[in-house]
Amino acid sequence: MQTSETVSPTPISMERSTNSLPSRTASVSRTTGETEVEVTINLDGTGQCVAQTGVPFLDHMLHQIASHGLFDLDIRATGDYHIDDHHTNEDVGITLGMALHKALGDRKGIVRFGHFVAPLDEALIQVALDFSGRPHLSYGLQIPTQRVGTYDTQLVREFFVAIVNQAQMTLHLRQLDGINSHHIIEATFKAFARSLRMAVEIDPRRAHTIPSSKGVL
Repeated sequence: MQTSETVSPTPISMERSTNSLPSRTASVSRTTGETEVEVTINLDGTGQCVAQTGVPFLDHMLHQIASHGLFDLDIRATGDYHIDDHHTNEDVGITLGMALHKALGDRKGIVRFGHFVAPLDEALIQVALDFSGRPHLSYGLQIPTQRVGTYDTQLVREFFVAIVNQAQMTLHLRQLDGINSHHIIEATFKAFARSLRMAVEIDPRRAHTIPSSKGVL
């Protein structure tokens, strides 16, 4: 007596297997006469963060990038704090931008564009970015005070200038509302993190191609 059985076809996953993904991690060390910075990033992390830059408010903002971008970050720095925080703040941005650029590699498969609007109490910040290969920063923040704690609020722009140039991205920051300096800055970093997360995600519809009609970024 013959028996028969029906075998259901295995569904085809629309997601690219994680086993086929190259490791999207990078470590960069940078030493100058003013600072020493070490950055390790995992773009496909869970939001873990170690931030020891010697600039407490900057550490707080780096935790926002990791937590809301779901990146694993390990950032350690020493600098000429006896002068001010400028060099350390800028060089952390430079080194983080270098690590982002290295971890993305040829940028095959990424969504490329990211955007987010983040509220924080009365503050409302809009961020849009493009990993275009063309560095550009459009900075629209109006931070009302010179300092948040000991942190010079002019350094916010310097951080983003540094990261944009090294990561080779176009970045637009817009302040739609806000009167509290801490809220404005923190909402900016949160919106930036979520925009980054969107832009570096793998698009399963073109997971092995560069997201550009030119074929190169």
